[in-house]
Formats: sequence, structure tokens, C-alpha cells
Amino acid sequence: MNKSVNNVEEACEGIASGMTLMLGGFGLCGIPENTIAHLVKMGIKDLTCISNNAGVDDFGLGLLLQKKQIKKMISSYVGENDEFERQMLSGELEVDLIPQGSLAERCRAGGTGIPAFFTPAGYGTEVAEGKEVREFNGKPHILETALTADYAIVKAWKGDTEGNLIYKGTARNFNPVMAMAGKITIAEVEELVPAGELDPNEIHTPGIFVQRIFKGEKFEKRIEQLTVRKRE
Repeated sequence: MNKSVNNVEEACEGIASGMTLMLGGFGLCGIPENTIAHLVKMGIKDLTCISNNAGVDDFGLGLLLQKKQIKKMISSYVGENDEFERQMLSGELEVDLIPQGSLAERCRAGGTGIPAFFTPAGYGTEVAEGKEVREFNGKPHILETALTADYAIVKAWKGDTEGNLIYKGTARNFNPVMAMAGKITIAEVEELVPAGELDPNEIHTPGIFVQRIFKGEKFEKRIEQLTVRKRE
């Protein structure tokens, strides 16, 4: 089945205000930057966004935060975004901070049909407030529920017209689990090839999880924290 669409406009059809979106990436690595830019243009509001981080002030999800299009962020790390901090402290933005491993597992659970799981991460902290606690092997665990979304939006290095995806490097951290957990999954790729050209042994996300795929027009690929060795 050919799942390719012509452009980002076609890929985003149906996304509306008030929806829950999962957005892949780790820092600024592997984020669906073309789709995020188009969501800004669409002007939709009251979004709940599930993402490991919130981008930076002028890139990634930071662009949606600037326009006040996000009402709630579900994330594990938000330390590089001053606008996020301002909105959170002022009460303009609802925030659910989750330990990074728990966030990844909650997305994976959502994609595999597991409604909830117990984890020791977060016990004894604010993360555990209001959650069921059980003891396993003499250690307390808290109950975490699965996460799903109306749309999961991911970015891959390479994909084919049937939606099979290959990620590169750190982009593989959150994109694969989120691709499984959306009712509709949109993949933007750097390279789109005909079905059959990808080595089946190298595919990270099988096409069964992807409903729409398109080739991004451009990828800025910003570096969040540039660290280089001093010249001698």
C-alpha cells in the first residue's frame, strides 16, 4: 500500500485544535521540523504535546510555544527553553514532567496495547503523588499508565512508500516508540525510496505503524549545545 503523500500540507490534514500530538526527537536531533513549522502556520491551538523535550525558544516545539498553541506539555526535559519556563511559572502552560525512561516506556506501552505498568522510577517524589504503589522484590513501585495520541509525528532518515522507516543515531531514541502509539502516524523523511529498496534487516519501524509519509523540503538540523575542542 502506497502511503506517501505529496507534501506536509497533505500529511497534516485532519489535525485540529484540542488534539493530543506525539512528536519524536531527542533534544533537537530527529525532530519533525517541517511538520512543526506547518503546525505553526495552521494556527491550531489548545494542543497537548507529548515530547521528550520542548525544543528551544526559536526552533522545534519552541515555535508552537511562542504562538501559545500548546496548552499542555508532557515531557521529561525542558531545560533549554526560556519561553517554556516563563509560561510554566506563570501558569499559562500545564506541564507534566515524567522521568525519561518512564516517558519512553509509557509511549511504548501505548503502542503495544499495554494499559499500565509498575516502575520504581519516581517513587518517593512528586511524580508518585496520587498513583498506586505496590512492592515487588522488596522494592516499592508506582503505577504508570500508557500514553497514546491522536497523531504521532516522527522524523526518519530514510523511508519507503509503504511507510517502513530507518532512523539515524540519536533520532532513534523516541521516534520508534512514538510511531507505534499514534492513532495516525505521520513520518517525514530525508530520503523517500520505492517499496522494496530498504534492507528488511535495517528497518526500525515497520510500515504497518505509519499511515502517511512524505519527503521533507529542508532540514536545518540545529545543534542544541555546540561543544568543540579548543584549538591548540
